[in-house]
Amino acid sequence: MAPPLSLVILLVIHRAYGQYEWGVKYRDSHICALKNSSVIMSCTYTYPTGYKIMKLFWTKNPRKGEESPDLSEDPEYSQRLQYLGDKQQSCTIRLSHVTQKDEDEYCFRFITDKPDVKWIGYPGVNLTVTDLQVEAPERVTEGHSVSLTCKSSCTLTDRATFIWYRNSQPLTERRDRNNQLLLQSVRREDAGRYSCAVQEHNHYLISPDVQLNVMFHPGADRNVIVIAATSGGSFIIIIIIIIIIILFIMKWIKRRSTIQEYETNDPSASSYAALDLKSRSDDLYNTLTTVPPTPAVQHSGSSEYENLSPYRKTPQ
Repeated sequence: MAPPLSLVILLVIHRAYGQYEWGVKYRDSHICALKNSSVIMSCTYTYPTGYKIMKLFWTKNPRKGEESPDLSEDPEYSQRLQYLGDKQQSCTIRLSHVTQKDEDEYCFRFITDKPDVKWIGYPGVNLTVTDLQVEAPERVTEGHSVSLTCKSSCTLTDRATFIWYRNSQPLTERRDRNNQLLLQSVRREDAGRYSCAVQEHNHYLISPDVQLNVMFHPGADRNVIVIAATSGGSFIIIIIIIIIIILFIMKWIKRRSTIQEYETNDPSASSYAALDLKSRSDDLYNTLTTVPPTPAVQHSGSSEYENLSPYRKTPQ
């Protein structure tokens, strides 16, 4: 059995005038953005037919019983806020050059042509502003591996492509969505000032520099333990080498002077032997000169051997 005609007409009227309800929907309830970046707050709104939109705007931190201010009329926002929506469904805005002062809850509001018929989308979008920081150890030993991380205080809403720099020069091979930089088998050339950045449109949001020092691997005859490789690192290395050479020369001169002084104060073995021989020669000379001469004895017919013999024959 078909429904009465009057019932059908009522259903059509209800659908025509009641197919839309009051409401505001935000794509993101929370946005984490980098300092000095631009933020897109996307939203859509609906309202019943039969109403005409007289005014629509964004406000922040709405309070019950108080009139919500229009941010486009606020001097702090008027030059940075751009409405990208329309008077149909879209209520998206762009907020540029955000800072920590912009952290707040943002809501969309619209006013109709009916007296006291207003609507605000609450809760709204909570904005957090952060900056990039490089997390890295202060120093690493030569030959070891080290990992540097590009961090922020909150997870960035928009997918970011990270770029790494050393001494303000981009590491072109390190351009990806990974926020970590892995250095394997670190060399002294890897020391320097590291920073990371995120590209936004035609400019980059760069973190402060962090110094990475490379320690010499424990080895032979290395008098310098750590050299912080800065932009003037080569000059520092040259100065250190000169100091080492000067210390080596001074040590050699001091050692040479000590040897000469020792040779002067302590006679050598050959000199001692010469002095000792002289003294002994004098004793021998004195001994020879003090022996009395033996009187000569005349013997006829005696042999030369008999004259020299100490034994004498007694005459018979």
